[in-house]
Amino acid sequence: MSSVYIARQPIVTLEEKLEAYEVLYVDSMRHHDISDNRYASAAVMNTILNRFGTQEFLSDCKAFLKVDERFLMSDLIKTVPKDFFTLSIFSDIDFDEKIVERIEQLRKLGYSLAINDTDLTEEHINKLEKVLDLFNFFKINMNHPIGKDSKELIERLKSHDLKIVATKIESDKQYQLAKTLGCGLFQGYCFAKPEILENEKFDPARFNVLKIYNMLMQDTNLDEITAEFEKNYALSVQLLQFINSAHFSFQNKISSIHHVLSLVGRKPLSQWLMLMIYSKAVSESDNVSPLLLMVKNRTELMQKLLKALKPDVGSNALGEAYLVGVLSLIGKVFHARTEDVLENIHVSDLTKNAILYDEGTLGTLYKTVRDIEEFNISEIMNFCEKYKLEESSVQEIILECIDEVNALEKSLKVS
Repeated sequence: MSSVYIARQPIVTLEEKLEAYEVLYVDSMRHHDISDNRYASAAVMNTILNRFGTQEFLSDCKAFLKVDERFLMSDLIKTVPKDFFTLSIFSDIDFDEKIVERIEQLRKLGYSLAINDTDLTEEHINKLEKVLDLFNFFKINMNHPIGKDSKELIERLKSHDLKIVATKIESDKQYQLAKTLGCGLFQGYCFAKPEILENEKFDPARFNVLKIYNMLMQDTNLDEITAEFEKNYALSVQLLQFINSAHFSFQNKISSIHHVLSLVGRKPLSQWLMLMIYSKAVSESDNVSPLLLMVKNRTELMQKLLKALKPDVGSNALGEAYLVGVLSLIGKVFHARTEDVLENIHVSDLTKNAILYDEGTLGTLYKTVRDIEEFNISEIMNFCEKYKLEESSVQEIILECIDEVNALEKSLKVS
């Protein structure tokens, strides 16, 4: 096996607060057919430990690490840092006496344990009944049929003090069903490709930010822009925190919002504002929005992939790539169709067509970003082959973007 692709997918609470990550990996040469899960589990753990360090990769969250029987029974299992990983054990293994004994040992050592994606059927739960008390999490595959007795089965699982994780959520319908059934944690592409609730009103707080963005892009007088900022206390506080971050170093002390705006410049401010539209901080919440982290990842991927394709690319083209990434989830923020929101934003047809129809180079990059989110390895490999990029280079870009997302998350948690 030449290499292992690694990515992470958010697991969120009912309040859509980031709770944990699922660590995803696949053999790039065999596509999705990994013949030795023990090797892959070790490889992904080593990548996290050696490439990032657990704190940098996971921040304050744990990662669910998939574990098969061979990895579970090997000495490697004891090298997994229990403070940073939850062992997610495949449900199709034979829970014989030796397996149960090993799981009991791990629980006594303080490990957190999960049963990996499982069908929600009475047959499966009966099979696992004898070991349910040894686990902390039970992961349900929402792509598999959900029966009429599903709610009762989940209550049965909860009686074993299990936290229920609904996985493979790919639509808002599945998300709502999982909540109705009583699941408490959620994972899936629904959060990378959000379903849009139509005909709802724009959030006024975020719409004000959008108004300021348009003012910046249309060369409105700085005094007018300052007045709009000063109407939004939460946004002004965020702006000052942004200025005090490592991004800027000014010789003179900041004296006013007007002073900040004149020093920073319109383009950096407009980019920052679009990120803030996604931030819970704009609506005065203490939680860092998974949607914000997702759009940060998209903007970084768009720009870095464009640089890989065109090493001498100019700042204007990079700015367009950034804008495609940051606007790609704008419909989710305003609970409206993306095309409707874009009509209210001062953007070019090039940007709109890339987002809506995958047109042009930016559209190709945007599709590749979605393939990366969805862990569509075959499409990523096709992209690399078409543009003569090394797969290892693209994987390095993915890891660099995770670094950038972590840095943003930490900066927003600083009070």
